[in-house]
Amino acid sequence: MIKTISHRERMKTCLAGEQPDRPPVAMWRHFPVDDQRGDTLAAAQLHFQRTYDWDLLKVTPASGYFVYDWGVEDAWNGHPHGTRDYTKRVVQSPEDWKRLDPLSPHNGHLQEMLSGLSQIIEAVGDDTPVIFTVFNPLSQLKKLVGDQNLEDHLTNYPDEVTRALEMITECTKDFVLAVIQTGADGIFYAVQHARPALMSREEYIRWGRTYDIPVLQAAADGWLNLLHLHGNDVYFDQFVDYPVQVINWHDQETEPDLKTGQAAFQGVVCGGIRQEAALNLGTAEDVRREALAAIEATSGKRFILGTGCVAPTTTPHGNLIAARGAVEG
Repeated sequence: MIKTISHRERMKTCLAGEQPDRPPVAMWRHFPVDDQRGDTLAAAQLHFQRTYDWDLLKVTPASGYFVYDWGVEDAWNGHPHGTRDYTKRVVQSPEDWKRLDPLSPHNGHLQEMLSGLSQIIEAVGDDTPVIFTVFNPLSQLKKLVGDQNLEDHLTNYPDEVTRALEMITECTKDFVLAVIQTGADGIFYAVQHARPALMSREEYIRWGRTYDIPVLQAAADGWLNLLHLHGNDVYFDQFVDYPVQVINWHDQETEPDLKTGQAAFQGVVCGGIRQEAALNLGTAEDVRREALAAIEATSGKRFILGTGCVAPTTTPHGNLIAARGAVEG
C-alpha cells in the first residue's frame, strides 16, 4: 500500500530538493467582491481549496488591500483576472507623500485581512501550508500615485519618494511579521517592475531591491516564501539570491524556461502552464500536455506545477481539474 503524505510533508520534501511522492501542484485566483472582507475572503478561499485540494493555499486579497487605509479606492468592473480598477489615488503632488501616516497591521483593512487569514489557517489545520500575498513597496508606491505619475515622481522628486518608500517598507515589514505570527507558513511576494518595459536594471536595484530585501528578511521565520516576478522579460538573474524558497514567473511566455530557471536558482521553481492560452482558453488536454512537459523538464524535483500568475475567474472547472490530476500520473 502506498502511503499518502500530507500537503505539508510533500512541500517540505520538495523544498529539501528530494523527490516527493508526486510533484506538488497549486493554483490561485482572485475572489472579486468577496475579497473586501476577511470572512467572505476566507469562505471563498476555503471553497476553492476544498474543491481542488491544492498542495498550498495562497491567500489572494484584492490587489490594493494594503493601500486602502491610506485612502486609495477601487472598484470591481468585471476584469476576468479578478482585479479591480483604481478610482481614487491619494498622491498627486510631492507634498502628498508627507501626508501618509504609518499603518498598523492591527487596525483597519489590514486587521480585516489578518482576521480572514486566521480563519483560513484554523480551517485547513496542519495538513496544508498557507501563504499570504504581499506586494513589494515599489508596487504599493505605484498604487498610491498611479502608473502615469510614477516615473515622474521617481525622476523629479527622488527625496520625497525615498522617504515614502522607507516608511512603506517599515509598514510592510510590520505586516509581514503579523502574517507569520498569525500562523502563515510564508508570504507570496509580488514584484511587478523588474522588466525593461518599466525600469532599467539599475533603476530596479535602486527603487526595488533596496526595499525588497528588508521585507523578505522580516519573513525569515516562514519556511515557504514564494517570489512572483510579474510580466515579460523579467530580470530573473537579479533575483536568484533573494531569500526565498520558491520563484514563480510566466515561464511559458518569457525567458527563462523552467529548466534554465531551475539551473540558475538553488530553490524551487513554480509554473509550467500558460495562464491564458492553456488554462483559461485551452482544453483539459492542453493543460495536461503542458503539465506533463513541465514535469519532464524538471524531472519532477524542485518543482511546483502552477501557472505564471492568477488563474482567471473564467477558467473552466475542467481545466483546473486537469491541472490537479496531471501530477497523479
